[in-house]
Amino acid sequence: MVAPATLRVVRCGGSSLHGARAVFSADSKYLLCASGDFVKMYSVATEETLRVMGGHADLVTGIQLNPHNHMQLYSSSLDGSIKLWDFMDGIPIKTFTVGSKLLALYALASSEDSVFAVIPKSGERDTFQLVSVKLTKAAGQDLEARELSVVLDGVDASPKHIAFGREGEYVASVKEVNLQVYFFKRKQLNRFSVSTTKTKSGNNHFTCIACHPTEDCIATGHADGKIRLWRNFHHKKEYTFSTLHWHHDTVMDLAFSVEGTSLLSGGVESVLVLWHNESDHQKDFLPRLGSAIEYISMSSDGALCCTLHTDNRITIINSNLRFCKSIQGLIKSTDVKTGLVVDPRTKALVLNGEPGHLQFYCLQSDQQLFSLDIVQRQYIHQAGLNQADLVKVAFSAQGKWLATVEEIEEESDPELQLKLWFYDEETQSFKLNTRINMPHDGHITDMCFRDMDELEEDSLILVTTGRDCVFKVWVMVEDTDPEAQQSVSWSCDFVGSYHNYQATNCCFSEDGSLLAVSFEETVTVWDSVTWDLKCTFCHPPGKIRNICFGRLTCSKYLIGATDYGFLCCWNLLSCALEWSAHLNVLVLQPDPLSEHIAAVSWLSKESSLFVFKPNEPRPIYIQRNLCKEKIQLAAFVPRDEPETIGSEKYLWLRRSQLFFLTDTQELMTLSTKSLEERLTPSSKQLAVEESLPVTPFSLLLGKHRRQQSQEGTDLGKLVVHNKHEQDSPAVKELLHTPAHVLPSASFLCPIFINSLLISKENKSAEEVVDEVEMESEKTEDDSDEERDVTEMEQEDPSPVELLGEMTCKLSKAQEKELRKIRKIDYSWISAF
Repeated sequence: MVAPATLRVVRCGGSSLHGARAVFSADSKYLLCASGDFVKMYSVATEETLRVMGGHADLVTGIQLNPHNHMQLYSSSLDGSIKLWDFMDGIPIKTFTVGSKLLALYALASSEDSVFAVIPKSGERDTFQLVSVKLTKAAGQDLEARELSVVLDGVDASPKHIAFGREGEYVASVKEVNLQVYFFKRKQLNRFSVSTTKTKSGNNHFTCIACHPTEDCIATGHADGKIRLWRNFHHKKEYTFSTLHWHHDTVMDLAFSVEGTSLLSGGVESVLVLWHNESDHQKDFLPRLGSAIEYISMSSDGALCCTLHTDNRITIINSNLRFCKSIQGLIKSTDVKTGLVVDPRTKALVLNGEPGHLQFYCLQSDQQLFSLDIVQRQYIHQAGLNQADLVKVAFSAQGKWLATVEEIEEESDPELQLKLWFYDEETQSFKLNTRINMPHDGHITDMCFRDMDELEEDSLILVTTGRDCVFKVWVMVEDTDPEAQQSVSWSCDFVGSYHNYQATNCCFSEDGSLLAVSFEETVTVWDSVTWDLKCTFCHPPGKIRNICFGRLTCSKYLIGATDYGFLCCWNLLSCALEWSAHLNVLVLQPDPLSEHIAAVSWLSKESSLFVFKPNEPRPIYIQRNLCKEKIQLAAFVPRDEPETIGSEKYLWLRRSQLFFLTDTQELMTLSTKSLEERLTPSSKQLAVEESLPVTPFSLLLGKHRRQQSQEGTDLGKLVVHNKHEQDSPAVKELLHTPAHVLPSASFLCPIFINSLLISKENKSAEEVVDEVEMESEKTEDDSDEERDVTEMEQEDPSPVELLGEMTCKLSKAQEKELRKIRKIDYSWISAF
């Protein structure tokens, strides 16, 4: 019986970086942004991820610097909590439980003990309100923040639809065609609206809002591409507004400069527009930013701004509209046709990126390593236009060769191209080696390389299967063209078919001697040298959906899954069905480093995971209800070093880690570690790590300490170490915790003093009696002790001591007994 699963399903990366507005640190050295359940801190200079702050149980919806302490950060989440962080150390200081879902967060300098948040209105659906949340200053880390006061009703859930005016005097909110402004001191609410008449370019619906930092001016963006600047809105009827227009589609976000002399706007055109002096004739542009701009953020000194894009990119821009840095996360495509493929060289996940591109995504840094342009054509953003798209990807065993398939969707006659790319060590990138037009007469359904690490490149084979009812074998040949730039190219060596059935899947055995190709309901096995058909397997009803060979000790088995809900295992030696299970398998993924195979099923709107070995019909691990979403793709990624696994049922995760992609484009993984273990624990962050960087000073200091230690050992000096001083966490926290997060001195002083005290050990009764006797015999033993000590110092060290072992220390009772034995006269023995 399989034990209950305790593995945690966690978002391992690829989370949206544009879920909330990003924030610069006060010195503009760091950029903080929400990423799924976490808050990430990037270095503006190096683009490196410095901190990953986790603790929220749901998506982070807002982050704001603490106006009263710029080294601290507030974050809100759908889990109903607000966390206060020391972001420089990644330490959560306090957690305030509000109880309602928090959809946006705002912090003002004029509000000392409260923040503003958008929450759902109780009892009403799709209705939200802006509330003031009072944050108590009580002691403790987990606090309740249930004291809420409603500021505005009927607001929109988007953070871009609410903005606070200069010095927090008023708050403005937009929803659909309505604008409402609330003045805190006068407690006055003014409402304005625009025409609902639709034009050819769109409609007047509000899409975003920003307030001038020093003047009473409100800028609003609209769905028709216009920007309106509102003034004199203190009066309900005497208000005025002017219009700026450049965007041809929706204005996604607005932001004023720090002084308020310019306005930044962005939209679906991927162009950042800088409006000078609120004039329609004075504007600058920064085009070709890659994708639609979702958010715009300004640094406090006005030197930098950043844009968050819908393709998970963060662009950092100078104040003069010069491109500075770019941080690219996982690009989420609408349809990942290539599947999840692992690059053998970098161990990066490879999948569809930008249209026509292949992205190499690093799982450790949660950033894109690079993007490879496969199609090499300009992509036109126009609905209904058929354009070339990347559909299949395969790597050779060493990662030296890459095969890609691109096609243009046509119902009757699709255009196909098979490209072979060679990795150039000098340029550290892939170069196109061979382009094959129309390799098949129909869509290519699958392809794979023969994975044989020990063979030479001359034996490298690529197999493709297509809906034209054949599979083709491609091999490398010497290029006889004298004008060719490369010495080898690829050509077709063999074409196979089976009863005119469509070829759907293909895979090689571990040693490369056998090729399995599925033709609808039948699996065929071929000799990869002579291309003779060896045997066939069939398990009707249902077409074969996935096939794979067993590995290592299970290499004699072939696994197949049908679309009628059967998982079958065939024995290649006996050519018979070994076992079968009724399971609707969507994903079948073998581990390249072990015998384990992962199967993901979908039943009753629930994804379940089964891990098994082909030689054992009983799964070694089962996890029901793996996630709420439907799992589409999965991949085993080899670990750099085998992980220490405590439980036997999780040993299948020791050498490889399983990643899977859901239909909502969420990249997830399975982890045996808790959140505290996956992230750096706070206790380790408070103390200085032992592995300090090697500097000339540290080397000199270390050498000096080793010399002192060696001299002390040679002289026979006993060094007494205070264990409490070394191991006390109170001392470490007091000495290494930043001063701005330390508790009061009155609280720390007793703990610090107690940690320095050395407890006096109780002596036994026997040792007390010995001390009394030793004092009485002190006068007669003085001379003997001095002589004994002199003799001991002159004696050579024993061989045991030369080996580095410590000599045993005698107790006082044993020393007293030894002295009595020394006083006994043994001269009478010489008479015998």
